[in-house]
Amino acid sequence: MEGTSVHRLLALISVLSCSTNQALTAGLTVSPSRSQFFEGDSVSLSCEEHSSAGWTVRRKTTGGHRTQCGEWGKPAGSSCNISSLYKHDTGVYWCESREGAASSSIQFTVSGGSVILQSPVLPVMEGDDVTLSCQTKTPSNLPAAFIKDGIFIGSESSGHMTLHHVTCSDEGLYKCYISGYGEFPSSWISVSEKPPTTAPPVSLDPIPASASSHLWFMLVCHLVVFCPYFISTLLLVSLNQHRAAVRNDPPVAMVMTPPTQAEQGLDDDYDDVTTEHHF
Repeated sequence: MEGTSVHRLLALISVLSCSTNQALTAGLTVSPSRSQFFEGDSVSLSCEEHSSAGWTVRRKTTGGHRTQCGEWGKPAGSSCNISSLYKHDTGVYWCESREGAASSSIQFTVSGGSVILQSPVLPVMEGDDVTLSCQTKTPSNLPAAFIKDGIFIGSESSGHMTLHHVTCSDEGLYKCYISGYGEFPSSWISVSEKPPTTAPPVSLDPIPASASSHLWFMLVCHLVVFCPYFISTLLLVSLNQHRAAVRNDPPVAMVMTPPTQAEQGLDDDYDDVTTEHHF
């Protein structure tokens, strides 16, 4: 099928993991924002992030032709309006400047059948909820089955399925089926990585006067209570160290040296002296 070949081409040129260039996808927006349309629907494409002069909407269709707005749509500044879509409008679209700079591309499908899958045309953020709707040309809420990458993932009686807190593993080709309505095209859903969170900035606001006064009061109270205790502790430690030093000093020995021979002789001479008195 023609639509299937375009989807497979998109799958090859898309990174089969979380998209990391979500900032660029805002370059081209689609209104109404969905990836599938019925023949006869209208659509508007805008280069909102590139509103300066020189940006043009371009596309590549299933035939491989690269053309710009004016050949298949009505230019309006950096926008392009298509009043009535046909199957050959299925393709890849992007914004391009005169210098050759290009935004990221998006892809949508124009179905000639009676059932389309309404899904986001732009990448969805990791962790978000995504609702898929299986729609017929005449609005209805018929039971629908949903398929991802060729595998049945569930059915809903209302025709709507919500994917909660999507992750990288939810990226892929989706389509829906309503019994008795024939051909149903598929759409590629991309999931973008959630940007890392940053720490909150540190507040540099001055401390209020009341809080400052309270802090000073608490500081004074602590000093009044702590200083006497600290001083007494130092005195006790110093006294204990002094006592220990005294106990550890060695005793002084009293050594009595014997008298020398000269001293002994002198003592003997004094003993032999006789004092005579003449009257």
